[in-house]
Amino acid sequence: MINVGFIGLGLIGGSIAKALKKSGSPFYITAYNRSPGPLEEAVSDGVVDRAAYEIDGAFYDCDIIFLCTPVEHNSAYLSLLKGKIKKGCIITDVGSVKGYIHETVRALDMEDCFIGGHPMAGSEKTGYSAATDTMLENAYYAITPTPLTTRESLDFYISIVRKTGAVPVVTEPDRHDYAVAGISHVPHLIASGLVNTVRENDTDDGLMKMLAAGGFKDITRIASSSADMWSQICVTNSVQISLLLGKYIDYLSRVKEQVDSNDRSSIAEMFVQSKEYRDSISIRNSGPLPQSHAVYCDIEDKEGALSDITGLLFAGGINIKNIEIIHNREYRDGVLLIDFYDSGSSTRAFKILSENGHSVHK
Repeated sequence: MINVGFIGLGLIGGSIAKALKKSGSPFYITAYNRSPGPLEEAVSDGVVDRAAYEIDGAFYDCDIIFLCTPVEHNSAYLSLLKGKIKKGCIITDVGSVKGYIHETVRALDMEDCFIGGHPMAGSEKTGYSAATDTMLENAYYAITPTPLTTRESLDFYISIVRKTGAVPVVTEPDRHDYAVAGISHVPHLIASGLVNTVRENDTDDGLMKMLAAGGFKDITRIASSSADMWSQICVTNSVQISLLLGKYIDYLSRVKEQVDSNDRSSIAEMFVQSKEYRDSISIRNSGPLPQSHAVYCDIEDKEGALSDITGLLFAGGINIKNIEIIHNREYRDGVLLIDFYDSGSSTRAFKILSENGHSVHK
């Protein structure tokens, strides 16, 4: 029996716990959460074996403990656990910035029992009720050992990560933070900055906002993420973000010079290079950004057309997350966007609608 502890049982902690239980391996899970509601739900689900309403002795006998709380709380929980956990126990976290937590661990002299972790998966929804046992499947899971991590501890930790369905990637904290600054943190700043640029420079009648769709909505979707979480990330990974943000600003300055001078060949080369690199990026993992599982459907402007589509999906037991009419269809096929909670639902919806005579596009 492997004893696993969770301090914090929200979206990520809950998803890891559910995945471990689903794996069929003998896991005994103890969990603590500041709000008792998720604990009671998890016990009822059969995911948590013991609900703890404080950090008590049950955690001291764990083989591995996941810290799944906001970054600012982790140091307090690390201090509570220091000197009390059994020999060989691994403490880990799930934060998207690793250098910050490693500095805390180093200051507490706990490098012998800590391994950093970052499951690169997520959702725009929050809380245990949104957790799923498939959220980490085929998602990369960054692992950042310390200089004092033993090979035995690292192998054990990797085996636990694999039980969740994730793909373990071992790296150093600074290399991790540099990488995620480029592919996650800076893009969030860019998306928010682009949205605010449009907001501040829109016409008096709001024409930009009215026409915004297609590419604009795609590249700014992440601007709808949690302001509290992302401001915290920017503070804890400020060095790497500032470095890459500076490089991006320099690049944009070169692009502006090319546009100002009508340098068509340089602009075309930029698009060619970006397309080649973008097309080479694997889409096998969900990544740290909210995913869209949408289909696009042509629909006639006639009475009952929409209810026919929703009725077919209802009869097929498919839950719709969002539905909207696409008024600006640049780079889009279909008039109706239907978004689902997972890829399985979108695939089934595509099949059902196609078989019933509807023109559907992925």
